[in-house]
Amino acid sequence: MDRDVVITSPDHVLIGGAVSLREVFDASYRRLVVQLFGVVGNYGEAEDIVQESFVRAAAAGGRFLRVDNHEAWLRTVAINIHRSRWRKWRNGTKAHDRLGQRAEPVELVEHVDVVRALRALPDDLREVVALHYLADLPLREIAESLSLKEGTVKSRLSRARQMLSVTLAEGVKDDE
Repeated sequence: MDRDVVITSPDHVLIGGAVSLREVFDASYRRLVVQLFGVVGNYGEAEDIVQESFVRAAAAGGRFLRVDNHEAWLRTVAINIHRSRWRKWRNGTKAHDRLGQRAEPVELVEHVDVVRALRALPDDLREVVALHYLADLPLREIAESLSLKEGTVKSRLSRARQMLSVTLAEGVKDDE
C-alpha cells in the first residue's frame, strides 16, 4: 500500500488527504452494483465484485488517487474481476467435462423478462448494454473501459438490441 493512504478508522480511509475512500464508496457503490448486476445477472455476485474492487482501490492507494474518475476506475476493475472469475469457472467446468463429470447448472431465479433476456445475451454484448444503458456511459468511455474501438461498441449494441427485441417478443408470445 502506498504511504499516502491513512486509515483513521475502519470506515474512513484518506487517500493523500484529498479523497476519502468512504466518500467514493457512498457516492458510487449503489450505481456500480446496479451496473455490474446488468453485466453479471446475479445481484449477490455483483455486490461481491464491487466490494472487491473497493478493496483493490484501498490497496492501490496513491494510484487510485491519481485517476481522474474514481467510479470509472472501480467499474473497470469490477468488470475485470468478473471476467477473471468467469474464465476460472469456465475452465473448471471444462476440466470436469474432460473427466466425465458434469458440473451442476447454476439455478438462477428469473424475476423479470428483461433480466432473463439480458442473461441470454453473450457476455460481450451484455457488457456493452449494461455499461451503456445502466451506467449511462457514452460510447467513447465504454470503448476505453473495455479496450475496444468505438465502432465495435456500436456494432455490439446494435446486435444486442436486435437479440433483445427478438427474445422479449418471444416472451410476450409465450405469455399469451
